[in-house]
Amino acid sequence: MWPVADQAVDADGLRMAEGAAHESRFLGRARELKELRADIERAGLDTLAGRKAPRARVLLIAGRPGSGRTALAEELVRQVAGAYPDGVLRARLSEPDGTPVPVERTARELLTALDRQAPAGAAEDDLTAAFREALADRRALLLLDDAADAGQVDALLPDTPDCLVVAVARGPLTGITDVRPCTLGGLDTKSAVELLTRHAGSVRITVDPRAAESLVEICQAQPAALTLAGGWLAARPKATVADLAKQLSARDDEGGPLRRVFRLAYTSLPGPAARILRLLSLAPAGLADPHTASALAGCSVDAARATLDDLVALGLLHAVDSPLPQYAVPGCLHPLLRTLAETQDRPAELQLARARMLERTVRLLQSCRAITETDSPRAHARLLGMPRSLRFPHPRAAAEWLRIRRPALLAAARLAVADGELDTLARRLMSQLVRAMAAHFGTEAAAPDLYGIHRLVLDVAERRNLPREKAAALLNLGDLDARTGRTADALARYRAALDAGREADDPYATGRAMESVGGAHLELGDYDRAADWFGRALVQRLARDERADAARLYGRIAAAHTYAGRYGEAVRNWRAAVAGHRRTGDVAAHARALSELARVQEYAGHPEESLLTCHEAVEWARRAEDVRLQAALHLRLADTLEHLGDPTAAHLHRSAARRMLGEERQEPQKDGPEPEHAANACEIRSTSAED
Repeated sequence: MWPVADQAVDADGLRMAEGAAHESRFLGRARELKELRADIERAGLDTLAGRKAPRARVLLIAGRPGSGRTALAEELVRQVAGAYPDGVLRARLSEPDGTPVPVERTARELLTALDRQAPAGAAEDDLTAAFREALADRRALLLLDDAADAGQVDALLPDTPDCLVVAVARGPLTGITDVRPCTLGGLDTKSAVELLTRHAGSVRITVDPRAAESLVEICQAQPAALTLAGGWLAARPKATVADLAKQLSARDDEGGPLRRVFRLAYTSLPGPAARILRLLSLAPAGLADPHTASALAGCSVDAARATLDDLVALGLLHAVDSPLPQYAVPGCLHPLLRTLAETQDRPAELQLARARMLERTVRLLQSCRAITETDSPRAHARLLGMPRSLRFPHPRAAAEWLRIRRPALLAAARLAVADGELDTLARRLMSQLVRAMAAHFGTEAAAPDLYGIHRLVLDVAERRNLPREKAAALLNLGDLDARTGRTADALARYRAALDAGREADDPYATGRAMESVGGAHLELGDYDRAADWFGRALVQRLARDERADAARLYGRIAAAHTYAGRYGEAVRNWRAAVAGHRRTGDVAAHARALSELARVQEYAGHPEESLLTCHEAVEWARRAEDVRLQAALHLRLADTLEHLGDPTAAHLHRSAARRMLGEERQEPQKDGPEPEHAANACEIRSTSAED
């Protein structure tokens, strides 16, 4: 058995779907639907003023949680989706506990749904601008559910009247012009009775229609309350509708109809099921799978799954449409469950439940990563030591689990850091999450998520005064900033990492930070400072007798001098790099350093020396079996020979280069990643592989 979890939407409720017609089980709201559809075609204030509408039309559906506002929005989207050929985008703008989702996160997920990759760490304004730009030439429909305020919606409004936005909120969104809210009350009596019939069965409703209408009135025709009432009746075939109505009438002093029906349904549950239900208020992003429920309650996975299915049948949970078992806590019930958990469980018990859930998540992530390490006996042994319920049958299954659980995993990391009392578990969780994502998705594809995780690591390190982890987080964030062109931001992070590394007395972090500071100055064109910082890093490497790193740093210093036009210094440092790689036995690095040395010699006006160095580099490239580097060197030899007045020899070298490149194209591709230098055979990478 492998870990069970999946979901078709992410933590923010985001997904993209086509507007294909399907049979609707929606009930009632005919008047509201008619008004909303008419509002789409209504002339706006800009049109009445003789101006073209600058932005998308916004339709607002307002109502309390449990009123069926999201169901109405989904039905409206289903009916009009055909007019928007570029599809439907969905996003949930509030967490289950009511916390607004940052616009930055929503915009990034929407861009991902549009197959637009946003740079890691990009600012909110850049992300929203990119999202609006992506919709500029599209005709799409955007459903924004559970908006907390007008600012969230306004930031995501497309700048084109060809798109439509359907927003769902508790009340009016003041600040967005030309929006008339469709405010929801209860269902009409006929639709409410039919909804009750769907869940409870038709016999008891038909036998006593007046009792059914009385029950609808007690529930104020609210869909969520009626669903729970129908689930309660379905679980008790011998109970009458009148019995339920009488019990609910006796609870008049317990708040609104949803609260009353929920309390009745909850108190009727067996003790273990009631405990699992209220602990699900701790599930990250309101999403749970059998492993989550099992860890929270301290029961077996099979028992947890059976309980979750029973709760779905009672209307207390929603089953998520996904390949693997996944469940969502209804937003209208989340605050009620949270209150129950806080009043019926001691704080220490809730903290223990959180800890068990985080520990289970860490072990699942360990298993998810270990299945990819097929060549590691240690990883294989560790995997066999785990319970069967935590193992994955193959890497593809692990990658699918990670993709599906990604939103809940990221939410778990955010909640663990915000908790502040489980920092050790939070650090383990984030460490395993980074490794699993890198193993299955690659660092480039996972960069946006990794950026957020590293920021969380930095928060914990600063709170707990952990300078070593602070330095590591700053270095990782700086690397991601540098890759996305935010070099000035990267430089600031590298300098802060250097301070943290010195505080922790961590020579690796200190040397890495100094080299990264030099790399940032090199990117900014400050070659003197770049050479100086590379030199500082070199002194430390030499003092620790780290010869391979020292040889690489000689190359970086040489590159800085080359950019500055100081070819004499560049030649001297490249010669030191060549000598260093020769001593360490790195044949490939030796060949690349010789190639760069030949280039600089040519820049310095010494073609004869460059020719000799090139010949030596060709021999070392041959030993390294680097065909592309050999071809690049033959081309450089041809250019140098032409400059020296020997076209015949130049022609021979060009022919040799063409032959090598032709043979390389005919060779079958090898499995695994290409060498770092294969992307550009003519240029030698002088930047650190770690930066």
